[in-house]
Amino acid sequence: MNTFFKSILIATVVFFNTNTIYSQFQKEISVGIIQGTVYPTVNFDPIVTQEPILRYHGGLAIRYIAEPNVGIQAELTYSQRGWNEQSSSTGSFLKEVDYIELPLLTHIYVGKKSFRFFMQLGPKIRYAIQEKDKNTYLNSSSYQHINPIDNYFDYSLLGGLGIEIRTHKLGFVQIETRYDFGIGDMYSNRKSDYFARSSNQAILASINYFFPSFYVK
Repeated sequence: MNTFFKSILIATVVFFNTNTIYSQFQKEISVGIIQGTVYPTVNFDPIVTQEPILRYHGGLAIRYIAEPNVGIQAELTYSQRGWNEQSSSTGSFLKEVDYIELPLLTHIYVGKKSFRFFMQLGPKIRYAIQEKDKNTYLNSSSYQHINPIDNYFDYSLLGGLGIEIRTHKLGFVQIETRYDFGIGDMYSNRKSDYFARSSNQAILASINYFFPSFYVK
């Protein structure tokens, strides 16, 4: 009998604690600025040996948190991608491809009012707005050196982890890292084409600022 009453008591405490959390929760809308750097590569098949490069990534974000610990975040970003080939004896080749990107992410967080740990995951579409080559190879015949990309539209899956420091008057500061896994290919990949695979891949790091939230009912 005592066990039964203990179970009822525990269930009651959990119920009221849950109700308290939900009663204190307020839906919020936040607008932010994303500024960071990207380490891009391209997954080529056949393999193309690449050297590290760092490029710029930044834009705007809007986040809507409708439930405790879960929300959605949409972004409009400008991202510089491409790849870098280096040879100490024959020259170098740098392909720069700049994109406008539209990620739509599920935002999951844990933490208190002043500090949160968060994870984001979702799809991204992008469109190439500029392409440049810097080629110092003499008489290069490599396919990627003499041909522009075929596909300006691209898409990928994006996942990230970060921390958020929150102040109600000054807004929120985030430090975040992401991995961008490209699904589409930059070059055509039919059986008759040279590349079977040429997908964008990237590691991104950013410091983001969100203005103080608007709370809604």
